Amino acid sequence: MTQPARILLVDDEVPIQRAVAPLLRSRGYHVEIAGTGREALEMVRARAPDLIVLDLGLPDLDGAEVCRRVRADSSVPIVVLSARGSESDKVASLDLGADDYVTKPFGPEELLARIRVALRRVFSGDEARTGRLQIADLTIDYDRRRVLRADDEIRLTPKEFELLELLVRNPGRVLTHRTILKAIWGSNAVNQPEHLWVLVAQLRKKLEPDPAHPQYLISEPWVGYRFRDS
Repeated sequence: MTQPARILLVDDEVPIQRAVAPLLRSRGYHVEIAGTGREALEMVRARAPDLIVLDLGLPDLDGAEVCRRVRADSSVPIVVLSARGSESDKVASLDLGADDYVTKPFGPEELLARIRVALRRVFSGDEARTGRLQIADLTIDYDRRRVLRADDEIRLTPKEFELLELLVRNPGRVLTHRTILKAIWGSNAVNQPEHLWVLVAQLRKKLEPDPAHPQYLISEPWVGYRFRDS
């Protein structure tokens, strides 16, 4: 029998603990709670959870610092759950390695959906860098570095394929502009988002049935992009 996913909820607000922990347990997750950043780090070191739900406004360490320390030696998914809703807070958290960002007040189903997406990457494992991946009507052929819709090839440039591959390997996860720019063009390009805007527009024209209403390459305004695989 598969063991339930272990989720560490890091939040010092008792009302949030009382709301979120029962919600997650009702869906079959095993939940542990930490009220401070240092307590969370100790629990992660003692027994790494399958996923962390992390508040930024902790009484000792800032949640961003907790994220940075966890990410230094662990790839455990981190979903930030915070009242800080500014773009700068979102971008900073995602650049530090958070997988997703949910703003308080939040809808329970939205939080559960973000957690399901993050856990799917944990339990399904990384897609092999060889072979083919089928997503709806698209087929990504990693061996030949090409994309098909049914039997028709969609001709992509090397950069377009790199962008698609990067997003597909992180389904549902928001990748910041800075993260994508560094991965595809290198560190010198992190302050040149116009490169990315042009590349995304080109890829959408080729990939999306209706580029004006994309169903795969989803924008998170002023933050980055995510690949919606369902």
